[in-house]
Amino acid sequence: MKLERLARIDRRIVYLLIGIGTVLPILFPIGFPVSTTPPVERLFEKIESLGPDDVVLVSFDYGPTTAPENSPMAEAVLRHCLSRRIKVIAIALFPIGGVTMAGEVMSAVTAEYPELRDGEDYVLLGYKDGAQAAMKQIGIDIASVFPTSMDGRTAGEIPLMRSVRNYDDIALVCSFATNIIGEWWANLINAQFGTPIAVGTTAVSAPKYYAFLDSGQMLGLLGGLKGASEYEQLLLDAYPDLRARYARTGVYTAMKGMDAQTVDHAIIMLFILIGNGIHFLTRRQRQSEESG
Repeated sequence: MKLERLARIDRRIVYLLIGIGTVLPILFPIGFPVSTTPPVERLFEKIESLGPDDVVLVSFDYGPTTAPENSPMAEAVLRHCLSRRIKVIAIALFPIGGVTMAGEVMSAVTAEYPELRDGEDYVLLGYKDGAQAAMKQIGIDIASVFPTSMDGRTAGEIPLMRSVRNYDDIALVCSFATNIIGEWWANLINAQFGTPIAVGTTAVSAPKYYAFLDSGQMLGLLGGLKGASEYEQLLLDAYPDLRARYARTGVYTAMKGMDAQTVDHAIIMLFILIGNGIHFLTRRQRQSEESG
């Protein structure tokens, strides 16, 4: 029967279509509209309220396995800070590749701002083990946790670090997290020191953070690729000059990822509809043959 042969379509054809649906939107963006939500808007508005005299602590609390979700949001927030000339201190607390992600993101984004200087406008301090202990000790003296930067400079040699002692000198902490470390920033650091906290996390982890958001322990939340794409949209609306950077062919962004995700979901839904349609038509055909 023709319908039965169609139902036994080679799965490699499905895989091929999913592959095409993933790659093409990244190479040639479709530009599906992105609607923004309050948790993302609040973080954007907080950074918009800061200026060159403020310091944002960015913590890379994720590894390579979740980079497709976490890196775009980290890049967008970092671009926002540097566009406003906000000082940025970057650290890594995730043990499995966190410092690698920090180095890649910082190198890629800071290269777009050649007028800013490493050590004066931004600095990557590197990785520290024992996340909770490190977080609490930063509340006393950040130089005791990170006595040197990633490239070996001492805290006293870094102009930016001379004006930052602890959380009293930090306007905002942004954690990009794949596991429980993001929760610790909210329930430990915000609770004890009152420092504003925002977390960018994977989509699968996002629901648990809404309790911290609703309690006021976090001021903003970027949930997965969708949250990252929302932040990119807000950034491009406020800073049109960044559009060229995000439109570059072959450069992965959250909005391009959402295009690919939307196309893949449409392909999957199409095959679900086709499969169910074939099932019911085949059953009806068999019933007609049996009754005849």
